[in-house]
Amino acid sequence: MSLILILALPFAGSLCAALLPSNARNAEAWLAGLIAMACVVLTASLYPEVANGGVIRADIPWAPALGLQFTLRMDGYAWLFALIVSGMGALVVLYARYYMSPEDPVPRFFSFFQAFMAAMLGVVLSGNLIQLVMFWEMTSLASFMLIAYWHHRLDARRGARMALTVTGGGGLCLLAGVLILGHIVGSYDMDRVLASGDLVRADPWYPAVLVLVALGALTKSAQFPFHFWLPNAMAAPTPVSAYLHSATMVKAGVFLLARFWPVLAGTDQWFWIIGGAGLITLVLGAYAAIFQQDMKGVLAYSTISHLGLITLLLGLNSELALVAAIFHMINHATFKASLFMAAGVVDHETGTRDLSRLSGLYKAMPITATLAMVAAASMAGVPLLNGFLSKEMFFAETTFVSGDRITQIGLPLMATIAGAFSVAYSLRFILQVFFGPPATDLPRAPHEPPRWMLFPSALLVFMCLLVGVLPGLTVGPFLATAAQSILGSNMPEYSLAVWHGLNLPLVMSLVATAAGVLLYLALRAHQRANPGRVPFIYRLDGRRTFETLLDGSSVAAAWLLRWVASSRLQVQMLLIVLGTLFVAWLPLRAGGWLEGTGRMTPIDPAFALLWLVGGACAVAAAYQAKYHRLASLALAGGAGLITCLTFVWFSAPDLALTQLSVEVVTVVLLLLGLRWLPRRIEQDDEETLKATLRARGRRFRDLLMATAAGTGMAALAYAVLVRPQGETISSYFVDRALPDGGGTNVVNVILVDFRGFDTFGEITVLGIVALTVYALLRRFRPAAESADLPRQQKDQDGGVPAAPDIKSQVPEGSMMVPTILVRLLLPTAALISVYFLLRGHNQPGGGFVGGLIFATSVILQYMVGGVYWVESRSRLNPQNWIGIGLLAAGVAAVTAWLAYKPFLAALAWDVALPIIGHVHLSSVLLFDLGVYMLVVGSTVLVLVALAHQSLRAQRKAAAEIQAAATQTGEA
Repeated sequence: MSLILILALPFAGSLCAALLPSNARNAEAWLAGLIAMACVVLTASLYPEVANGGVIRADIPWAPALGLQFTLRMDGYAWLFALIVSGMGALVVLYARYYMSPEDPVPRFFSFFQAFMAAMLGVVLSGNLIQLVMFWEMTSLASFMLIAYWHHRLDARRGARMALTVTGGGGLCLLAGVLILGHIVGSYDMDRVLASGDLVRADPWYPAVLVLVALGALTKSAQFPFHFWLPNAMAAPTPVSAYLHSATMVKAGVFLLARFWPVLAGTDQWFWIIGGAGLITLVLGAYAAIFQQDMKGVLAYSTISHLGLITLLLGLNSELALVAAIFHMINHATFKASLFMAAGVVDHETGTRDLSRLSGLYKAMPITATLAMVAAASMAGVPLLNGFLSKEMFFAETTFVSGDRITQIGLPLMATIAGAFSVAYSLRFILQVFFGPPATDLPRAPHEPPRWMLFPSALLVFMCLLVGVLPGLTVGPFLATAAQSILGSNMPEYSLAVWHGLNLPLVMSLVATAAGVLLYLALRAHQRANPGRVPFIYRLDGRRTFETLLDGSSVAAAWLLRWVASSRLQVQMLLIVLGTLFVAWLPLRAGGWLEGTGRMTPIDPAFALLWLVGGACAVAAAYQAKYHRLASLALAGGAGLITCLTFVWFSAPDLALTQLSVEVVTVVLLLLGLRWLPRRIEQDDEETLKATLRARGRRFRDLLMATAAGTGMAALAYAVLVRPQGETISSYFVDRALPDGGGTNVVNVILVDFRGFDTFGEITVLGIVALTVYALLRRFRPAAESADLPRQQKDQDGGVPAAPDIKSQVPEGSMMVPTILVRLLLPTAALISVYFLLRGHNQPGGGFVGGLIFATSVILQYMVGGVYWVESRSRLNPQNWIGIGLLAAGVAAVTAWLAYKPFLAALAWDVALPIIGHVHLSSVLLFDLGVYMLVVGSTVLVLVALAHQSLRAQRKAAAEIQAAATQTGEA
């Protein structure tokens, strides 16, 4: 239960924060802070259970038939990260309370912030590979919202789009990797996967899994060549940077590499791919950080470099290097979050982060300067601070790498050079901002911020000191617990002592420190001698490369569209049908699927006559489409009616009811849409023959396509019908409908139980389509040549005809009786629709049929009473019906979790009521009610939107005719 609460509380807090008023900044901060602290307390309370190698699990059935369940899993490593995510979240919330301006939409900030915290906790606690990828992509979406928080700024929008594109693409690669990984292991359960390292490394698909997982991790942790998105994400508010880009989001990639270390590490491929990317990122990020002019830019590139250090340690295939990597993850989170907060304080109090404008702030902000100096010293690896310990462990591991001579010498050398760069940019960050002559052109006079705004940074700096002085007593037990949960019995011996004697790693650290100081002095002297010039800065611009690739993809897409796209619907449908036929042919090309043993029954003459009539209607509809569209629509309805009778003939009343309801709605829809079809262009005598030949060619092509598609469907139907009874899936549904689904109507049980997830997705798509059509039609204004305007005969004088008077065209009182009858039909149709809704689980009916019946009755009101007359008296809001329907279906879907059953599983209750007697209730009814409401809302919304457009066009045409008549009379 504790694991579920740790994950559920931030999600609930995100929803609550979004509903709070915009002026309740204190309430929103208190809400987010209390939830984060609750997660800290819950996580800390679980430490005794994981301290000795224990694993805590919480399993909720999701899809047992597929071997999937919603699993939360906490071992020592997950416990450590959960504590970092929630603890750092609490500190950043306190900092954000004072950083965010009252003019900012604070509810949106804290809502997105808590959503990201929940997604990150989901990544850390996932006990299932598919579930991990789901939360992984949620972190990308939530970070996109946070980076683009100030969406009025162009750099924020660009940075957010870049981050989402890169990390989202990496997430797709990760999904492919874990699918293959789960296939190799035979399970997606994390425990089984982590115990199958030898099996995975011996599999031929291991290189593909390694590359795909590496792409997911390296993109998320901004490793070369995907490092460019992180500096561009600095347009986010500083609390976002302090949280996402030091302790959480960018740590997700290295978290994943360490999590899969027992499965994927230990090979040369792992060393060169992971270690190589880490080494390049370590040096490149540190080098670029030296020349940045923005305080957050320095911290962004230094973050890239330190993440490269962690990645390099993970790629060394050494157990001790893994321990050092985990240790540096902890240390980097503390000092880097504190430095981001210091940069935010400087920006908040001075109005700028430009290093060329900042100087001498120590006198005005002594506390901020002191905290920043200690954190920067930890980042540079100064002794008696936590950064020094993990950096010394890193130097030690580079000296023990086995391999050729170049690797043994080059790796420690590059590590020392990166350490020197780290010292140089740390010195520049501190000395250029807080020392020197006081700045004179700052937007605001600098001063210390409120004390509570400094408290999170001060606490983190205190942790840097405490861990640096007493590592074994402070972080030692937690580090050992986390490392042991990954390494198990392969846990190496190590020491976290401050002093290990005079050895090679210490010499490397001293050399790096001295070289960094000299490098900073040389750069400072060069800057004074050549103001405005930056020496030796690298020319590779990742953002420019990314935008060039985006532009190239747009150009390629435009070129492809010129060849395959068309403004004509026929051409688009031709391509779709051709693609469908080809894809359907691929699995069937081997043959043998028509060789069934089922016995064919003789053809019934009445049924044959029925189909002859239906075929005649279909052919006549295609023929009449050339001359009379209304007659073609009526004939198409006749073919649909024959299809409905065919379902009745084959004892499929559910399909017959659905087909009949769909035919009624479709006819009305097409009637409203006929007026938007373009007029036929009359050709002159010279073009008539060519136009006729082209039209015949298109019709012959369409005939061939329709014949091929129809033949294919007929062949598939034949193949299914001639299969023996035991080889088809229908027998399974017939046998299991009542025991498993609780209903005797097999079709409805399939829709709301066996394939309920498909139905839930379909009604969601239906609602989206209805809202999209409504939104488009609100802005749509048909061109004059496309509207089928009322045709009026000119008078004998050749003048323009008068505007048609709709009321005068209908005899007075002629529509009174039908209107009254149709209005009386509405409650009757509503009762019938509810009847079909309630009986659907055991008798022909269901939510879809009932919804169409009620929607048809509502449409009739519009047809006889007019759009505005009905809407002025109607309380039916289709958008509300769509939303409530989706909510009802979703509640029915997740209700099964309360009984620890799979998603969308049916729950049944038998209740004995007075007078009424025994009543059988099921959550299926709520799901079907959601389908019912959504079908009503979507159908009515689309048809009413079309009716509005038709009425608007009719009134526009009448107004134009009236205006023309007036002008002619005046002339």
